[in-house]
Amino acid sequence: MRILRCTTALAWLALALSSQGCALKTMAMNSVADSLARNGDTFAADDDPELIRSAVPFSLKLVESLLVELPRHHGLLLTACSGFTQYGYAFVESDAEFIKDSDYRAFRRLQDRSRNMYLRARGYCLRSLELKYPGIGVNLAGGRPDAANRVTKADVALLYWTGAAWGKAVAISLDRPGLISGLPAVRVLIDRALALDESFNRGALHDVMIAIESAPDAMGGSPARAREHFERSIALAGGRSAGPYVTFARSVLLPAQEREAFVQMLAQALEIDVNGDPALRLANILAQEQARFLLDHVDDLFLSSAESGGSGRRN
Repeated sequence: MRILRCTTALAWLALALSSQGCALKTMAMNSVADSLARNGDTFAADDDPELIRSAVPFSLKLVESLLVELPRHHGLLLTACSGFTQYGYAFVESDAEFIKDSDYRAFRRLQDRSRNMYLRARGYCLRSLELKYPGIGVNLAGGRPDAANRVTKADVALLYWTGAAWGKAVAISLDRPGLISGLPAVRVLIDRALALDESFNRGALHDVMIAIESAPDAMGGSPARAREHFERSIALAGGRSAGPYVTFARSVLLPAQEREAFVQMLAQALEIDVNGDPALRLANILAQEQARFLLDHVDDLFLSSAESGGSGRRN
């Protein structure tokens, strides 16, 4: 996970707040911002999700506080966007899914909270894009296929996190036309990033496309294309990422009611060595938690043969 790092930053912040000179304060705050933006992978190798769950909110609020003083700092804007997206997915939306069947009211509250985090994240990324490429926000909102054509390879991360945040908001808002209308913009962002650097972050762009292509046919989805992105993601991660297996199982195999393939796919996710790639350790631990939960509830997720007419599929 690309989230945050605070220890050195806090020392600089204390210096800034105790300084009398505006120039020194601005310099110190920029040093804090640069440190936070530059050292984003500190938590990725951690093996304790609960520790990270507790640590991240403070870091995110520190970033937001600095953005009040440095509203045009691109590194901070990207850090806020990626941080809120990841926290919303790993520790809010996932929690919602775990209690969906036991406490639906709490599920909806958590889902609303995760949606708000995704939209907050999208806002920070769009602000950074707008500063670099004036007018891009309007063009994306209008669904223009060339809206991101000016974006260069240096900003692939910005394209990815904007698309990821926006895409997650859309995915949990299928009953909200105003948000669903943003799906074409998500495709534009991720397509442009893929054209610039498909290997970004070990195939993360293809992970997003798995979810996008799992949309109904009427929304332009394609299970066949989703599988192509799944296979490419696995290849780019060297088979060391559990995430694509879980995403494909939930997004494609579950709606198709392909139980046997679903179980096999999640079993493969659980076979991934979480220590095989330190940069993926925390993400793999969290993905495997989801895989275990889904396998524990597989009987609730799939129709019986009698209910499905003997095919095991939902028609």
